[in-house]
Amino acid sequence: MLKILQVQHLQKVLVKKRDPVSHVCFIDEIIKDGQPDILYTFWTDVTRTLSEDFHRATEASSFLKQAFEGEYPKLLRLYNELWRRLQQYSTNLLGALTSSGGLDMPLDITTAEVESQDLFTHGKHDYNPEKALKDSLQPYEAAYLSKSLSRLFDPINLVFPIGGRNPPSNDELESIIKTISSELNVASVDPNLSLAVAKNAAKTIQLFCVKSEQLLCTQGDASQVIGPLTEGQRRNVTVVNTLYRLQQAVAKIISALGACPPAAVDALLSSMEGVQALMSSAVQPLLQSVSDSIEAIIITLHQEDFSGPLSSPDKPDVPCSLYMKELQGFISRVMADYFKHFQCVDFVYDNTESIAQRAIELFLRHASLLRPLGEGGKMRLAADFAQMEMAVAPLCRRVSDLGKPYRMLRSFRPLLFQASELIASSPAVGDLIPYSTVLHFLFTRAPSELRSPHQRAEWSIARYSQWLDDHPSERDRLALIRGALEAYVQLVRARQGKEFASIYPIMLQLLQRATSAAQGPKA
Repeated sequence: MLKILQVQHLQKVLVKKRDPVSHVCFIDEIIKDGQPDILYTFWTDVTRTLSEDFHRATEASSFLKQAFEGEYPKLLRLYNELWRRLQQYSTNLLGALTSSGGLDMPLDITTAEVESQDLFTHGKHDYNPEKALKDSLQPYEAAYLSKSLSRLFDPINLVFPIGGRNPPSNDELESIIKTISSELNVASVDPNLSLAVAKNAAKTIQLFCVKSEQLLCTQGDASQVIGPLTEGQRRNVTVVNTLYRLQQAVAKIISALGACPPAAVDALLSSMEGVQALMSSAVQPLLQSVSDSIEAIIITLHQEDFSGPLSSPDKPDVPCSLYMKELQGFISRVMADYFKHFQCVDFVYDNTESIAQRAIELFLRHASLLRPLGEGGKMRLAADFAQMEMAVAPLCRRVSDLGKPYRMLRSFRPLLFQASELIASSPAVGDLIPYSTVLHFLFTRAPSELRSPHQRAEWSIARYSQWLDDHPSERDRLALIRGALEAYVQLVRARQGKEFASIYPIMLQLLQRATSAAQGPKA
């Protein structure tokens, strides 16, 4: 330590002082012709000697080698402390030289010039003396990181035996979490070591995900929604719950890391994205099956009769339709039988809310395609609109959180009873409710010879609904609707009709407005 300080002191003086005759800085004279400065030469000799001495010592003693490798963070902490002491001495010495002029000689350069000098790298700007010092420990760092990775992997390989079918228990998961936390805490003595161990921890989380994925049931019984939970579905629930607990525990570890380098935190957060992705993948078959079943129920509204007139006073209206009762019962059942077993409530809602949005959109689609629709049918359909909010409520935190689909549901219901002219001029049309949906609804008020697009194409309702899913563009949908209106015009002309149905000009005008909107503003 003393030798280092003496050489550092000499280096500072040589950097600071100039020849009184030639005014050449002493250090410039020494390093001319590309020769390294004295501190660089001394420091490279020191670090090389350290590396050689460490190598000889550990080659001669396996005990010493194991100590250096196993206790590498402690050794690194001593190195960091040495470096901090050297830096502190350098700062103190620089302050003393600047204030006194150093060695009772007049100052030849300004304080700013002295402070701007990097004394270790004078003439060697690509040289990092701290890294050179730590490089003498590189073999022990590599061995430590290898053993650290083994310590992280071992408990995972232990709780996921080959051929095993069950995810880790709470105690086993706790052991894995403690190992990750311990390795990160021990590595916190140095930013670079923290980053390296954080990358190992990220690999550990990835391994956990790989092992967990192998346990997931992907066969048909993973997606059934008819009976109680199958064995495969129960295992999938347990896997997701385990991944969720891992996610929560690692998030807690990250928040407690304190002065951990941002790159280390990023490595851990990146691995957590894999956990989230696997959780989503695990529940996707069930979610898709629920969504498909909801669509199958909604489409049965076309099997009910909505063509009737208003009920007489002595025959009260039915609160809602049969398909709506079935839908409400189904959603309540799947939430109770399947989703209540997941501990990650927010995760479940984040996924089921999209099902609720899809359900509302499908309900609006098929309600607009309903033909024929009598006055009594309108009243029952209006009741179904209100009941639809209750039906999807179990799928979300609040129905109002469903955003645009919810607002569409609320805005469309009043249109059931409005005059066609008012519907076409409603501010909600185009802005909130798609033009194509409103045009579909106006077909219900047209005579039978003005056929809906799917009737003209001789498609079933199910096929047309699939076509609409495959063609989300308003331009494509409007083109099909235009074809239906043009076919009606040709039909009227073919029978030499003298006038069109009163709804036709309203629909044509709305279609023209919709087409202009779909094309966007002209350049």
